[in-house]
Amino acid sequence: MAAGTFYVVGVGPGDPELLTMRAVRVIQNAPVVAYFCRHDKKGHARTIADRYIRPTTRELRLAYPFTTELSVADPAYHTRMHAFYDKSAQDISSILTNGQDVVLLCEGDPFLYGSAMYLFDRLCSTFKTDVTPGITAMSGCWAQARQPMTHGDDVLCVLPATLPEPELENWLERADAAVVMKIGRNMPKLQRALARSGRLDDAQYVERGTQENGFSHPVTDCAEKAPYFSLVLVPGRKGVR
Repeated sequence: MAAGTFYVVGVGPGDPELLTMRAVRVIQNAPVVAYFCRHDKKGHARTIADRYIRPTTRELRLAYPFTTELSVADPAYHTRMHAFYDKSAQDISSILTNGQDVVLLCEGDPFLYGSAMYLFDRLCSTFKTDVTPGITAMSGCWAQARQPMTHGDDVLCVLPATLPEPELENWLERADAAVVMKIGRNMPKLQRALARSGRLDDAQYVERGTQENGFSHPVTDCAEKAPYFSLVLVPGRKGVR
């Protein structure tokens, strides 16, 4: 029996209409759909793709052992997450070995801070693998905020807010435009780095970009903590032409 194909599919930033035609086709034809989620939640990617999943499709929930309960700095974080990705890859591998295709859903684009990368790394050398790119969270958010980002030869920098504060400040000073992701509890640190780099007044916070309840406002109006579906935009030069 021939092994199945492992499909990794980006489902975009939140609006179900922003899936590509290819993504929709792959999902609708999937015998098995896998997705990451919290133990008590449906999962963001699964929710986005809901209208395209057939009632007869088998679903494989890959429930994280924790989300924000452990800090990345805790040694147990990496040990337990490594074991989780190993187990998830094994579960998918057993289905592929039996000849069925598996579609793994991922928010945004799979290869931009996506958990799907860790399963791709574990499975791509053993099974035929196909990756469908998705509209990124950042492009969904700058459309939501109506914020042009790069002009001419502007340099765009994508930063995780988990970086140490001096590094955030340094990158913000060097980049023409920046997108800051993984905010969470790092908002006060990010605000300080933006202020010291002279970028605070231009920085725009976007939450749930492209989703029905999405909104944006200046970073100066933000609370100390941001939810998962949020990022900060720092536009580049304006009026260069």
